Amino acid sequence: MRSSVPIPGNPWPHDMVITVDDDPASLVELLWIRDAWGLKPPHDDVPPPLVDSPDPQVNENDGVDIEDWQAAWPELWNSTLRHAGEVRDPALFDAIRSTANNSAERMELLARITGPSWHDRFGEAGLERYQPWQTSQFRRRTVGLPTSVEEQPERRSLEALITAWRHGLTKIVTIPCRGAFTRIIGDHTLLLTDETRADPDAFSAALHQFR
Repeated sequence: MRSSVPIPGNPWPHDMVITVDDDPASLVELLWIRDAWGLKPPHDDVPPPLVDSPDPQVNENDGVDIEDWQAAWPELWNSTLRHAGEVRDPALFDAIRSTANNSAERMELLARITGPSWHDRFGEAGLERYQPWQTSQFRRRTVGLPTSVEEQPERRSLEALITAWRHGLTKIVTIPCRGAFTRIIGDHTLLLTDETRADPDAFSAALHQFR
């Protein structure tokens, strides 16, 4: 939300714009792969397990190369996380509208917007049962949504949000993992769990990390 001039009585700064990505598809997909296939990537800074644990997918008859997936996962996670931390240039979306359907130019612009993903390395391998889980997550996320502006997490932690914004924060990315996991993933972006964002005190504490 943004206004060209201050609005009397409104505590939200008129020029503050905060983007919230509460469904980062490529990040969630990688977390699902990790949990569903029991990957234990050699990575010392990864999020906790997903809140809604997927059914185990490991099957001796599947013939999948778990070791290859496990070795590749950290690189894919890091590159996807870097992309999630970027603030997207609105001009990219305008540029897409001026390109032809299925043209190389449009595909290149779309790739810049969507960023890297599991598909880049392994295609649909390992994702055969991902879609049903993803559908169940959409239903879960739409239950209990704030019914008013004042109930939104950013409003309930407004003081801390304003401080973080003044230090450069313009984007919040959340992941559906258990407990707390807060990281600054770009010059203007904060990553945290849905659970942290839903708790005003925990959310405020997370925002104070952006200094």
